[in-house]
Parts: sequence; structure tokens; C-alpha cells
Amino acid sequence: MAEGSMAAQRVAFSMLSRGGSAAPAILIYHRVLRRRDPLFPSEVDAETFDRQLNVLKSCFTVLPLHEAVELMREGALPPGAACITFDDGYADNAELALPLLRRHGLHATFFIASGFLDGGRMWNDCVIEVVRQAPSGVLDARRLGYGQFSLHSLADRQHAIGVLLDKLKYLPMAQRSVQVRRLAELSDCALPEKLMMSSAQVRQLHRCGMGVGAHTLRHPILARLPLAAAKREIEEGRNKLQQLIGADVTMFAYPNGKPQQDYGAEHVALVRELGFRGAVSTAWGSCRRARDLYQLPRFTPWDRSPGRFLLRLAANMLRRAPMA
Repeated sequence: MAEGSMAAQRVAFSMLSRGGSAAPAILIYHRVLRRRDPLFPSEVDAETFDRQLNVLKSCFTVLPLHEAVELMREGALPPGAACITFDDGYADNAELALPLLRRHGLHATFFIASGFLDGGRMWNDCVIEVVRQAPSGVLDARRLGYGQFSLHSLADRQHAIGVLLDKLKYLPMAQRSVQVRRLAELSDCALPEKLMMSSAQVRQLHRCGMGVGAHTLRHPILARLPLAAAKREIEEGRNKLQQLIGADVTMFAYPNGKPQQDYGAEHVALVRELGFRGAVSTAWGSCRRARDLYQLPRFTPWDRSPGRFLLRLAANMLRRAPMA
């Protein structure tokens, strides 16, 4: 490491020792891109992911998530523990992230929304591509009730994506699908066909020793569903994965994952009753008790510099995560 990164490492270790070892640092990724995407600069490219893995390997004890959960149950988690997770099931996880993980000798758990395998497409990616491919000028979505967006600059397009995602995210799934389809028709753009994993890629992850976790079937906001429907989404999503890999799926990730907003205490109880051994949210911070094993917080790494990445990760471990 460079001198600045070494200094950051010393500060980070000091912070970690004060924070104790009751919980691991859990990183959450979604995609690993071949090159940076200007519309989403926070999504890591392969070069940045490679550097981050090197930092993690040098500074933390990187454990499979399911092992870390069991060690937490026993009160035996080592200091400086960390876990790597991915959400949703993008094909680049298998194509780009997996080779890098194997080269570094590291493990990750991939939480897969199994209803999108083999050619499916998540609604948010449709929105992103509509805005990306729309001609420079204006995207007129007034007939859908979403207003009119200037698209003259990169910042304009980033703003339009953020607004549209926020407006669509909490609609009922059927209504959201209709609105997204109508939005795509407005711009007549070509939507991506192979963003998500194939069944063969899921099996490849498992065969290479990676963890496969459940993320529902179609990635609904659980808090917006009747509890029986939420249970079906969780069970059917897990069953499809178990059939694919021929093994138990014991870890779960709440879609969108904000406590008290995207899921509630009733969903935590449901996940426990369904026999999962642990579950993760998208809340930042750290948990300190074994009863939090069904709401493990996670950290989203966006810093490009290894030193800042390490310091932010260490600081996150000292922050208490909210619970549902």
C-alpha cells in the first residue's frame, strides 16, 4: 500500500479495536462493470473492485457470510471480520466479480432475485436505459404523470433517473410494470436482454464455493404486500434457487432493505420462521447482539481511493444500525 493508505490502515485498525468484534463489516455490491458508467459513478468497475478486494484481504479477516453468522451466534467472531455480498443477480457478478474473487481467494454471497434469471430484466434497469438512450433534449413523461425532464447534460440524465426511480419504486408491482412499459414505449429504446444471470451462472457460483442467498422471486417491496404474498415471494424465490444448486439456501436479503420502510418486524419474524439462519438489510452501521442476525446491516463502498475506502468502512462499523 502507499504511505497514505498505510496511515489509513493504522487509523482503521484503531477504530475497529474500539468497536469490538461482535459484528462483521458486511459490504454490499450490485454490479461490477467492465468500465465506469457515468450515469452511475458509485457502481464499481472491475479495476476498482480488484483494488478493494486487495484492501479487504490485507486489513480484514474475510469470512463467508453464513460462517460469520454462526460465529456470531457462538460469540466467537474474530476481530476485524468482514463479508462480501452482492444483490439482485446481475450477470457481471459471474462474468467479472467471480474471477476476481477467486484470484484473491475470497468468498462472497450472492443474493439473487430468481424470477429474473435467464433473460429477465429488473424494472429499474428499464428506466435507466430509457433515460440513457433518450435523445438529447427532453423526455416528456407528462402523460404518465411524471412530468417533463431536460436531458441536455449528464447531470440532467442522472436527475431524471433518480426522480423516476423514486416515483415508481413503491407502486404495486403490477402497476409499476405497466408504467415502466409505457415509459419505454415513449422513447422507443432497445432494452438490454442479458443483464441478469442465467441458471448456469448461478450453478457456477455455487460450484466455485460461493454463497447463494435468497432475495425473493421478483424483488417486491415486502412492506407493500399482504403478509401471505410476501411469504410466497420469499419461499418461491428460495425454492427456485435450491432446485438450481441442489443445496439449502439459508441466507436472505430484504429487497431494497430499509428497516421500517421496506420491511417490518413481521417480515423479520417471517424470515426466521421460514428457517433462514440470517438476513441482511441495506441499513448502514453495525449490530451488536445475536438477536440482530435477521437484520444485519451492510455498507455500500463507493470510495475510489483505498485509504478513504478503508476509513469509511471502519467508521461504519462504529455506527449503530436501525432495526425494524
